[in-house]
Parts: sequence; C-alpha cells; structure tokens
Amino acid sequence: MQNRRTFIQQVASATAFTTLGGLSLTSCSKPLSKSITVLHTNDVHSQIDPLPDNHYKYPGLGGFARRASVIEQVRKENPNTILLDAGDIFQGTPYFNYYGGEIEFKLMSKLNYDLATIGNHDFDNGINGLLSQLPNATFDFVSANYDFKNTVLDGLVKPYKVLIKDGIKIGVFGLGVELDGLVSKKLYKETQYLSPIEIAQDMSRVLKKEEQCDLVICLSHIGYEYKNASDKVSDIHLAKKTKDIDLIIGGHTHTLLPKPIIVDNSVGEKVLINQCGKSGVYMGQIDFYFDALGDKTAEGRSIAV
Repeated sequence: MQNRRTFIQQVASATAFTTLGGLSLTSCSKPLSKSITVLHTNDVHSQIDPLPDNHYKYPGLGGFARRASVIEQVRKENPNTILLDAGDIFQGTPYFNYYGGEIEFKLMSKLNYDLATIGNHDFDNGINGLLSQLPNATFDFVSANYDFKNTVLDGLVKPYKVLIKDGIKIGVFGLGVELDGLVSKKLYKETQYLSPIEIAQDMSRVLKKEEQCDLVICLSHIGYEYKNASDKVSDIHLAKKTKDIDLIIGGHTHTLLPKPIIVDNSVGEKVLINQCGKSGVYMGQIDFYFDALGDKTAEGRSIAV
C-alpha cells in the first residue's frame, strides 16, 4: 500500500486531460475561447472543522475555512466557476447532532454553492428534518430518481437545473442511492426510488436535446463501483449504459480518485467520473475548455484541503 505522502503528492499533481465528444486523450492545440470550472465535494458528513492532528489517515486536513480559501482562489483564476455537492452533507459530528444541519447549510450558502443532491444520510433526521433546514440553504437541490410527490418535499426538489456561465449552458441533474434497506422507511416516508439508469437516460436527453445544454453533469450519490456486487448500479455502470453525460460527480462510497477516470459511454463517447473521498479533506476540480468551433476539452484533479 502506498504511503499517504506519496498519494497526496500524486493527488496534488494528477490531471486527466481529454477531448469530450470524441474524447480521446489529447493536448489542447486549438485556440480556446471559453472555460468553465467545476468544483465539487461529496460526503462531507458535517465535518465543519479540520480533522484532528492525530487523525489516523488525514491529520489536520479539511474544514470549511480552508475550503473557502481554495474556492476563493479558484474563482479568482476563473470567474466562470460552479460549485456542486454530491450528497451526505449531514451526519458525522456533534454539529449535526446538536444543530440538525443548520450549520452545514448556512456555511455552504456562505461559500455560494450552486447545487447539491441528496444522500441517504441527509434523511437521518427524517424528511421533515431535511425540510426544516431548507430555508438555511441559498442553493437548490436536484434529485431526478427520488419521487417526492406524496411527501413534504414535493415541488421543493427539482430533477435538474440549468446554469449559465459566460453563455455556456450547464445542465445538472441528481441521482440518489436506493433507500430501502439502507434508511428506515419512517425517515424517508413515501419517497419513491426510481431506476438511476432509466432516469439518467431521460435526463441527459432532456438536457442535451430539449434544453440544448453545452455541458451535462450528473450529481450522483449511488456509489462509484461495487467489486463484490458487479450487478449493483454504480457510477461505472451509469457511464457505460447512458449517453450525453459529460461528467459524473460521485458520492456514497467515499472513493478518493487522484484524478477523474474516463469511461466509454453506450455510443463510444467519453465520460469523466470523479469522487473525492469523504469529510471534505479533498475537493474535485474539473476545467472544461470550449473552442470557437464548440468543441470541448477537459482536465481534472483532486485538491487536498
């Protein structure tokens, strides 16, 4: 097993550079006219402060204050930056036990998050507990495969949202993990889970064809990969069985990727997948470049916080 210092060095320097659409590994030789930066987190689990200095794996890393500094620097470098979270915002420290999610949402709002999706632990105070904290969030939540029709969240969580930066249309939709067997039904109540693959195919079609988005992003809380359950739906499956998704930002399995991986989709085009561990000790950064002809390239990395 590689030591922690070597891994952090690899994470800090790793990038994935690729041409999207035909998406082969490439250097960027065409003149670039616009760029969009996607910053993202997942499974922060109420980690407001840095991890303790005696933490077994990530001593002293993370914390909202340090994350704010990273975000501020990236936004200075590219004002066309969006900030996303892939779920499990709640649960993990006494901050959640005492404040019920208020601190997490207020701090994310101060950092100007654009969108988040809903993870299984975000139901830990029940669907009513999640509802009670929504006024503390200035950002929106997207989840396409949780049907909230017969719940208090009906109409408050949208399947997708379109963001526009420098004239570039960015469609973002959310997906959640199956709750049955993972979360007590008394917590999520009448929320209905729908097939992530089928919903993703529909969402990507809507965003690409109907909304005419230049970039399609899936905020996923279904898990990166399940080696002991190869038939279980995951981000890898999702990428291979769908089309028109450019980037899958993952969560749930706490997978830390030094750089995004590249997967062929159902029609042979490339999809980026990234996930950044847990507790906010890393953030993901994906930079998309659009040339004058509308072609796009991308490079990505994970950033130690």
